[in-house]
Amino acid sequence: MKYEVEIKSLLQTEENAQKLRGKLAEQGIKMTNKYSQLNHYFLSNGDFAKLEEKLASLFDGEKKEKLKKILEKGKDHSLRTREMNGEVFFVVKASVDDTTSSNGILRMEFEEKVDISLEKLDNILEEAGFGYQAKWSRDREEYGKDDFYITIDKNAGYGYLSEFEIQTENENSLNDAKQRILEFMGELELVELSQDRLERMFKFYNENWRDYYGTENVFNVE
Repeated sequence: MKYEVEIKSLLQTEENAQKLRGKLAEQGIKMTNKYSQLNHYFLSNGDFAKLEEKLASLFDGEKKEKLKKILEKGKDHSLRTREMNGEVFFVVKASVDDTTSSNGILRMEFEEKVDISLEKLDNILEEAGFGYQAKWSRDREEYGKDDFYITIDKNAGYGYLSEFEIQTENENSLNDAKQRILEFMGELELVELSQDRLERMFKFYNENWRDYYGTENVFNVE
C-alpha cells in the first residue's frame, strides 16, 4: 500500500507563487511538468460493495487487492475522478490519522488510470449511489527534489496553493516524513495552511463550487 504525507501552503497571489518559483530555482529545483486538471469529488453516501463490483473489470488482480485494502483499512474515504493530460484516473484516499481524507496530512492513496472517459467513470460512481460533492479545476506545475514532490497550483476558488508531498510504503516513516517536509518549507519561508482553515475553505467551495469551477474566480476564507 502506498502512503502519502502532504502539507499545503496557501500562496493566493501570482506574486507569491513567483516568489516560490524563485526560491526553488535558487536551490536548483526545476519544473518537471505543467498541465490542467479536472477533479470531481464524490460524497461517501453510496454502496462501496456495489462500487467495487462495478470497477472490477477496470483493474487487474494486484490493483483490485490494493483497492480492497484501502476500502477496508482506511477511514473517512474520499472518492474522486480525475482527468489530466488526456488521461482519466480513479482515486480513493483514506485517513490514517485524525485529519480528513480529503485534505489530511497522513493518508493511504489509490490512484490508477482507467481506459474509459471521465463521464463514464462518473456514471459508475453515480450508479453505485455516490453523488457529487463538488467539481474542481486547476492548473498545476510539478517540481521534484530527491523524494519530495512539490506542486504550485492555480485553483479555481482558492487561488495559488503549494503542496509538498513524500510518498512511502512504510507506514512507520510517516511522522519522520512530515517533519522533513515542515523543515524544508521553513527553508522556503512558507507557512503551513492549518487544517481548520483548509476545512473552512473546502466547505465554502463545496457549497458554492458552481460559481468557481472552470473560472478565474477566487475567494478568501480566514
